[in-house]
Amino acid sequence: MLMHPEFNPVAFSIGPLAVHWYGLMYLVGFMAFLWLGRIRAREAWRGITPEQVEDLLFYGVFGVILGGRLGYCLFYQPRYYLAHPLSIFEVWQGGMSAHGGMIGVMLAMIAFTKMQKVSFWKVADFVVPLAPIGLFFGRIGNFINGELWGRVSTSEYPWLMIFPQSGTMDPRHPSQLYEAFGEGLLLGGILWGLSAKERAPGMVAGSFVLGYGLIRFVVEFFREPDSFLGLQALSLSQGQWLSIPLIVVGAIVIGTAYYRKS
Repeated sequence: MLMHPEFNPVAFSIGPLAVHWYGLMYLVGFMAFLWLGRIRAREAWRGITPEQVEDLLFYGVFGVILGGRLGYCLFYQPRYYLAHPLSIFEVWQGGMSAHGGMIGVMLAMIAFTKMQKVSFWKVADFVVPLAPIGLFFGRIGNFINGELWGRVSTSEYPWLMIFPQSGTMDPRHPSQLYEAFGEGLLLGGILWGLSAKERAPGMVAGSFVLGYGLIRFVVEFFREPDSFLGLQALSLSQGQWLSIPLIVVGAIVIGTAYYRKS
């Protein structure tokens, strides 16, 4: 049986400044976005210049952080944060929502397209193949922190892991790694291949939304629900209920893009 290494959440310190692994993973994800984005921008048909990639990153950082934090507060603990609004700013206490981050990035892209006077779907189709790399590193950050662990399993899979942070010594699914593989590597590979040539506007973006929704919905069956929420209606987790609209919207966007092309 594997044991979670219980990493020190602080990667390194510079004087009184402590740099946490989770924040470092965000930084790596943003830098990977910039590097890969510049490579993609070399192809003129994508409609995005290397200079605009830097602007996209600037808008995206705000979208991810603000959307992720506000999404967590509204989707997962609205009563608490309505009663303690100043706690919203205590980001060092943890609490980020991937679904909220997506909404934040979408709003950031809308703002970017208005400022730059470019097509929203051009920007969306350019951005979404770069997003899974950030999701990958974010989930690795969750694993390093020993948070968002999986459900207890009675099976004898060799990759099951004990997370002492959970308060029990039961074997659990390392669901953070499942998500890193599914949301990051698998979805990223599919989108990178799909976007290798020009598609109908919105096709790639819709595929990301649909793909993320499906993968997150499935992986949630292996992830321990938040203790303060538990399972919701139909024995589904909050993450699964938030993923259902993504699946629907993604399918609609793909269908609309296919209809426009035909």
